[in-house]
Amino acid sequence: MTQEIQVYNTLSRKKEKFEPLNAPFVGMYLCGPTVYGPPHLGHARSAITFDIIYRYLSFAGYKVRYVRNITDVGHLENDADEGEDKIAKMAKLEKLEPMEIAQLYTNQYHEDIAQLNVLRPSIEPQASGHIPEQIKFVSQIIDKGYAYAANGSVYFDIQKYAQSYAYGEISGRIVEDLLQNTRNLDGQNEKRNQADFALWKRASPEHIMKWDSPWSVGFPGWHIECSAMSAKYLGETFDIHGGGMDLLFPHHESEMAQAKAVLGHGPAKYWLHNNMITINGQKMGKSLGNFITLQALFAGNHKALEQAYSPMTIRFFILQAQYRSTLDFSNEALKAAGKGFNKLLNAYKILPKLAQTDVLQPSNDKIEKEIKEGIEKCFSGMNDDFNTGITLAGLFALAKPINMFFNGQADIHSISAELYTELQSAYHTFFADVLGLKDESDAQFKSLADEFLEIYKAAKAEKHYDKVDQIRAVFKSRGLVIKDMKHGIDWGYEE
Repeated sequence: MTQEIQVYNTLSRKKEKFEPLNAPFVGMYLCGPTVYGPPHLGHARSAITFDIIYRYLSFAGYKVRYVRNITDVGHLENDADEGEDKIAKMAKLEKLEPMEIAQLYTNQYHEDIAQLNVLRPSIEPQASGHIPEQIKFVSQIIDKGYAYAANGSVYFDIQKYAQSYAYGEISGRIVEDLLQNTRNLDGQNEKRNQADFALWKRASPEHIMKWDSPWSVGFPGWHIECSAMSAKYLGETFDIHGGGMDLLFPHHESEMAQAKAVLGHGPAKYWLHNNMITINGQKMGKSLGNFITLQALFAGNHKALEQAYSPMTIRFFILQAQYRSTLDFSNEALKAAGKGFNKLLNAYKILPKLAQTDVLQPSNDKIEKEIKEGIEKCFSGMNDDFNTGITLAGLFALAKPINMFFNGQADIHSISAELYTELQSAYHTFFADVLGLKDESDAQFKSLADEFLEIYKAAKAEKHYDKVDQIRAVFKSRGLVIKDMKHGIDWGYEE
């Protein structure tokens, strides 16, 4: 089934019909993590957002080349090209080599994000592995007249660029304000204008991560890495460029300028940005010191946490909101997310147990209508700028008849065989394949629960109610509930 997908393009500031440049192929680039510390909840939102886009476009029949970079060099402490390289600074603190720091936190990022059931990208380039490509890109900008060398460093000339192109078109910044209001900074007088940003920085003698270049022994600026790597793996123009809202300026604005300076056009057709996760209305992030790492969330060992939260609870929490809206952290919200996830998981668990026979029953028009509307909501949510909140509402609508059929409150033969098949397919597709939710209990755990349930059934049949209560208590302590129904007994996850 062909899907007409609408995406909100930050560049045009409106929703547009998604039309790939070379359908069915889609090129998508995500500005990935800077690996100088453990991944946190903010990293999870960006990773999950673009994982959903990757999954749904693949489901819709597109062949997606998904590139997510690793920033392991060139990102200074201050966007005004001041301070130390963040990874080099951490290396000094930890008394390790910079690449050890980069590898340590890259590994941890992969491990933590995998627990959230985020798929690996098609290609994951590292900035440190693409220094020649970045040097070449800088040289091309200089050749076009939009950059200049000064004391071994190279800077992008904002004022010169603004004579030909609109600097600020993604973020909405006004270039005249930038040129007038930026202050002179100590040690930065080599810039023609303080709004100019570094393409290459001459390294001080004590700087650890540095490479030879035509201008000096130094290191690339933060913004040039994505321009060089996206062009290498996706070409001069690709479909989707993504990242967090905090990257709009200066990072993505600078990427746009670098591409236009060399190519005469922007690098991507659609620019998509996920919004931030906040705590008490304040952005969560390393620089503010209020971030919660994913490992702390999984373990529950952070002062802001009342308990541990499973990876799927965190994924569900993030999926509840449309990716462009802010999402405020609280223990109450995470607990509610856990209950909501378990409700959908229970329906997913019993779905394979439903079966139709050839027995005909009068059709139940009300339930058929609810199922059709639920399926339509699953699709319409994803087609409307990947609005996972609407798609989750569709799954909740479908969970209701699934439970009614299983509990004997409605006859599964009262819907057509075609609709029954569609219900089975849609629920599995959107729960597991598109939204990436899954049962976190392993086969051994579920097998043990099934065995205890058989003991429970026997105890109940023999009226050993003390044992019945004990088994119920054991299930409850594991976050499970025993369901006594007219037609049988089953277990599920506590909602």
